[in-house]
Amino acid sequence: MGKRENLRNVAIIAHVDHGKTTLVDQLLRQSGVFRSNEAVTERVMDSGDLERERGITILSKNTAVMYNDIKINIVDTPGHADFGGEVERILMMVDGVLLLVDAFEGCMPQTRFVLKKALGLGKKPVVVVNKVDRPGARPLEVVDEVLDLFIELGADEDQLDFPVVYASARDGYAMNQPDEKGTDMKPLFEAIINDVPAPEGDLDGPTQVLFSNIDYDEYVGRIGIGRVERGSVKVGQTVTICSSTSDEKRNARITKLYQFEGLKRVDAESAELGDIVAVSGMADLNIGETACDPEHVEPLPFVKIDEPTVSMMFMVNNSPFAGREGKYVTSRNLRDRLDRELLKDVSLHVTEQGTDAFNVAGRGEMHLSILIETMRREGYEFQVSTPRVLTKVIDGVRCEPVERMVADVPEASVGAVIEKIGQRKGDLVSMTPVGSRYRLEFLVPSRGLFGYRNEFLTDTRGEGIMSSVLDSYCPMKGEIARRSTGSLIAFETGEATAYGIGGVQDRGAMFIAPGAPVYAGMIVGSCNRNEDMAVNVCKKKQLTNMRAAGSDEAVRLVPPRVLSLEQCLEYLADDELLEVTPQNLRMRKQILDHSVRMRQVMKNRQSGK
Repeated sequence: MGKRENLRNVAIIAHVDHGKTTLVDQLLRQSGVFRSNEAVTERVMDSGDLERERGITILSKNTAVMYNDIKINIVDTPGHADFGGEVERILMMVDGVLLLVDAFEGCMPQTRFVLKKALGLGKKPVVVVNKVDRPGARPLEVVDEVLDLFIELGADEDQLDFPVVYASARDGYAMNQPDEKGTDMKPLFEAIINDVPAPEGDLDGPTQVLFSNIDYDEYVGRIGIGRVERGSVKVGQTVTICSSTSDEKRNARITKLYQFEGLKRVDAESAELGDIVAVSGMADLNIGETACDPEHVEPLPFVKIDEPTVSMMFMVNNSPFAGREGKYVTSRNLRDRLDRELLKDVSLHVTEQGTDAFNVAGRGEMHLSILIETMRREGYEFQVSTPRVLTKVIDGVRCEPVERMVADVPEASVGAVIEKIGQRKGDLVSMTPVGSRYRLEFLVPSRGLFGYRNEFLTDTRGEGIMSSVLDSYCPMKGEIARRSTGSLIAFETGEATAYGIGGVQDRGAMFIAPGAPVYAGMIVGSCNRNEDMAVNVCKKKQLTNMRAAGSDEAVRLVPPRVLSLEQCLEYLADDELLEVTPQNLRMRKQILDHSVRMRQVMKNRQSGK
């Protein structure tokens, strides 16, 4: 057995927005990865457009910095529980975790989710209290909260004796005491080197590499990212690929090997115990497989990935406007794209339903909406149905997923939030004052949270913060009212006119502007009443050659409500679909023809649906 003293592998755990990506920026800058005159984008680790726009990390990224000849591999983990499938696998590659906590907000529920996994796997934590320069920061109280959380999550004595570093990632300094004056990140580097264990194992044993992640490259195909668990690995070596879940074995040759330096993958000839490597040239490599020495085939056990909780139908677009705006519109395009996503996303499940539809199940609404937005930007055109929760049968009882939701709200909004969550079959677990605000904790059925985020922001006047994480499965809680308004549906196909919209805008909120092309059955607005209403927004003004005083006044239009992708998914009723194209999001009824739809409504009423 031996240790690699010149190497540390560490993952960063933090809640969304607590500053982990900014922290990695600073570690990279101060370890000299960038030249002093190099222009560096803010938050270098969030490389995807979507990640930069939303300010969240979706896929885990690897980076490496050097400090006093010791290489530190840093893996950035997603903070959203929807990407939990990513988190668990990453923890397999590291020996310690940096728990990053905001000095004002303290511990948040997602932090708890990832931390529970890390402590359960026996990883050594280093706590970093970030944003100590923020007004209202309470670093010492936050450290006490972290200690309470560790005890609650069942940390062992060694884990409870955690080092604490206080930092301001934005200004690039860290310190060992909150009242010191920090100048650089040195205290944090020191804490990582002194407290995160060096990789241990058999340095000279037969090769064993566990692949925890898959990347996909247009040119070289699949790239396996994993950690050398035993011995060493070199280019040209023949290995046997095996898995702990099946008996299938196959031989492969390592054609290319990369290690991480800064943000780049660098060609390497070999790698040793504890190194995090990327390997290309293995076409059918899967997450969780082990590459072994052919003489010693011993697959390593792998983390069980949590089950999906939400599903949606992805269908070929069959609206009257189908094929006008998208580059990829056929079911084959859709199938290929979803298959490609499955290669790198283990928490996604896809099943084919008939020829033109796919049932896509994921870890939450956000998980699926990011996939939809990514595909849309790549030029895909398709339709999706409203999200549905996946139930399980436990001991003969049908159970549904329940989320632990934490809301941080101003005092004036507490009543409204509790009332709304009550209507959605949620239970209040705890209520604690934090300064002039309250932190509310609820257990709410996942389906009760569909469409709630916008309402929450309205009820808290935009000041509330909410986040949720899967807690458990409970027996079904009964009917939850989704939407209290109906839809305004276009009666005919054509172009919306100002005159047409002006005539119907007092019936509800409009989603379209004059000049927008519409088709019969398309949703053009939300109705004030709890019923669907067919309206004619393409109506033109009858022209006469008589002019009367006052009849030619301009129509005054209320600006339309432009819905984002998430808002559209939240709005959809069960008989509605969302048409997604690279340029537009259009909501529509499943049955476009007005008379056929009315007959179906009457039929449903008679059968008591």
